[in-house]
Amino acid sequence: MEVKILGTGCPRCKRLEHVTREALAEMDLDVSVTKVTELDEIMDYDIAATPGLVINEKVVSSGRLPSKTEVKTLISEARS
Repeated sequence: MEVKILGTGCPRCKRLEHVTREALAEMDLDVSVTKVTELDEIMDYDIAATPGLVINEKVVSSGRLPSKTEVKTLISEARS
């Protein structure tokens, strides 16, 4: 599984990274989280606003900060 956080470093982007790492830890998953901060790379994912959450190269959330529960659900869905 591959998880990416799309964002240039704004507080919401940092919060999404924190929430995602917490969710993965609580789910006892050892998954690397990659931060994509370069605007050109972020634009490759065709999102209108950051932060963005990408799991296995699929954008599952963008332009908002999902709750930890929602992040866990998104991760679980990507694993099945």
